[in-house]
Amino acid sequence: MDHVFNGTFSYDRQSLSWVPEAGDGVFSVYQDGYIKLVDLKTNTTTNLVFMASVKDERGRRLTWSSWKLSPDMKYMLIKADYLKQWRWSSFGNYYVVNLETNATHPITTPSYPPVTAYATWSPTGETISYVANNDLYVVPSPSPSSPSIRVTNSGNATLFHGVPDWVYEEEVFSGDSTLWWSPDSSKLAFLVFDETLVEEFTFPVYNPTQDSNAVIPYTESVTMRYPKPGYHNPLVSVHVFDLKRYLAESALVSDFSAAEVTLELDWRDRKPKNDSIIMEIVWLGNDTLLLKEVNRNADDGSVVLFEITDSQTVGTDVGRVVRKLGAHGEEGDDGWIDAEHTVYPLPLSLSPDGSPSYLDIVPSADGYNHIALYSPASSGTPHFLTSGEWEVTGGIQAVDAQRGIVYFQAANPSSIGRHIYSIALPTDKSALDKNDTITVLTSLTDMSALSHYSADFSPSAGFYLLSYEGPYVPWQKVVKVNDSQFDYTLTDNVRLNETWSRFETPIVQYTTIESDGYELNAFELRPPHMDDSGRTKYPVLFRVYGGPGSQLISSKFNLEWHSYLACSLEYVVVIVDGRGTGFKGRKLRNPVKNNLGFYEVKDQVNAARIWASKDYVDPKRIGIWGWSYGGFMSSKVVEADAGIHSLAMAVAPVTSWRLYDSIYTERYMNLPELNPGGYVNASVSNVTAFDKVDYLLAHGSGDDNVHFANSAHLLDMFTKAQIRNFRFRMFTDSDHGIQKRGAYRELFEYLTDFLIEKWGKGGRRRGW
Repeated sequence: MDHVFNGTFSYDRQSLSWVPEAGDGVFSVYQDGYIKLVDLKTNTTTNLVFMASVKDERGRRLTWSSWKLSPDMKYMLIKADYLKQWRWSSFGNYYVVNLETNATHPITTPSYPPVTAYATWSPTGETISYVANNDLYVVPSPSPSSPSIRVTNSGNATLFHGVPDWVYEEEVFSGDSTLWWSPDSSKLAFLVFDETLVEEFTFPVYNPTQDSNAVIPYTESVTMRYPKPGYHNPLVSVHVFDLKRYLAESALVSDFSAAEVTLELDWRDRKPKNDSIIMEIVWLGNDTLLLKEVNRNADDGSVVLFEITDSQTVGTDVGRVVRKLGAHGEEGDDGWIDAEHTVYPLPLSLSPDGSPSYLDIVPSADGYNHIALYSPASSGTPHFLTSGEWEVTGGIQAVDAQRGIVYFQAANPSSIGRHIYSIALPTDKSALDKNDTITVLTSLTDMSALSHYSADFSPSAGFYLLSYEGPYVPWQKVVKVNDSQFDYTLTDNVRLNETWSRFETPIVQYTTIESDGYELNAFELRPPHMDDSGRTKYPVLFRVYGGPGSQLISSKFNLEWHSYLACSLEYVVVIVDGRGTGFKGRKLRNPVKNNLGFYEVKDQVNAARIWASKDYVDPKRIGIWGWSYGGFMSSKVVEADAGIHSLAMAVAPVTSWRLYDSIYTERYMNLPELNPGGYVNASVSNVTAFDKVDYLLAHGSGDDNVHFANSAHLLDMFTKAQIRNFRFRMFTDSDHGIQKRGAYRELFEYLTDFLIEKWGKGGRRRGW
């Protein structure tokens, strides 16, 4: 266990912070107290700023958590006084640093605690946009004397401008901002979230300190607006502020208001705001904006195109629906519309007809996600550039505008591996008219064996950081496109290679099984020197997640707690990605729609039966464990009472989907009033079987994601049914990651002790 948690098997992994303002192939490093710029084209390193010299308005040294250069590289915007909020969001005091004079000033009056949630440069010029106290501001110049333009005036605790509320941050944007500059910096699109009707959820904070021995007589609490299935969602509207017009008009009229040049976007067939999820917004050009909207059930949606010209006045701009999504649109089945941000605008030079065009990841006719070209942007016809029974993953990685090359990652040829590919963009409009645009793939990675690669491309795609992530010891190198002689190793993990060679590691086997006619990926972690002849019987612990679109089986390098179970306890660890999971097409994903916890459980039970029949498996010691959705799954497996599992462990589980957030849950389950039977099935509602197995439950009391109310609900059912054969542990104030005050290591010690107590160690010779 010490080796697992003290970093013995951790590997060095670095990211490259590309600096697009400095040109292609330039990245930043921290060295000798400086932020430095490394230029791969010239093989030179230059100092950007001496960090100790950056001080606040009172001459005190500033410590910052992030920074970004202005487009002309004359200024730096830094974030100090970092204060975490939710998974992605935080607050800070932002300062502008003049890199020539080292003069520093705040963009707005600093406060403690800070109230500025986000700030960024416009893509051109020297304009800054920021959100403070939930209102949106724009500063036209980084000069200390430049006044802020107040774009909105109604921000408050339930009305957000340019930043998401909790549920949109968690389930839609996976980020801390909802504002987008047009490429020429003349316009700023942003979302407004009205949480007024969203119900509040409150949980206690028993100990706000880092001292586990602290005695706090009165608890604090966190109150958040958290929409649950069937309840009020935030109402979202889309707006565009025209900075160019504002500057022109305000120069003539002293009291000119930003509201006079701010549009609210509308479109035909728009869903009622209480049934609308704004999923993606992208500028395709200086005046062309693309938007995706879906309904709460995520089975009906639209792609909307706006042409916003300078001649428009304040009011509402009506967009055109150019694509339909969902059951009667591109998906064309009874599944759901994935919540992904996959639109990639193309430069006009690469557009086959010279007008705004874009790439998107779209389900093909046979249900696999592939790259499609939409040219012009008003077209609703996808021209697929890739095809086959495999999926493009992670969106478009980069586009080389000079060479017309698209780079992407794909789960191909194996769904549990990842490789990097390139394809050439079509430039012939006649090929589009024939819908004959599928091109030849070029692999940039070694496909001779199962492996997992990722890439991070430089701004103009002249270089990329290639990361080999497994199954063997990872490494990283920078590749220069079309220059095989270029050699820049970033990490080689020589130390880990040497360390690894001194340890016995588990035997890894990848396979597939069949469950109800579906082919499922399976993974088995075996003890070293395992006797599979049948003379020795081993316990089997299934590890499960199983959430819609997820994938737990991977060819990445990973030596962690499960490796300890295999090597030190001599357990067999098995993973099966069942129905609902991702990267094998929509036919495998779709069955769980409206019925979470049914087919996924059948697949886990079927898999357990397959392993129970193996000669080397002890059928009395088969168990399952999972975290979050995996905790839900392991609990539902117990409820199913199939008579195959003798042990289950659930960490931070959902126990009823009525208790989770609306956007995630309704995407797969519809609204409760429209699918009451599905919600009954998707709850742990019959606890009779929990007395038949050894069950462990653990949850953090400060979980803002899967609320502790889920475990409290299950415990209440145990009390009513007089279920006593279980173990329960609350981790005080821990959130969903269970890390508060040393909780993470303690959780795994707790799980380990439970396994040893119930099953003992290792295989048992036949006849014991």
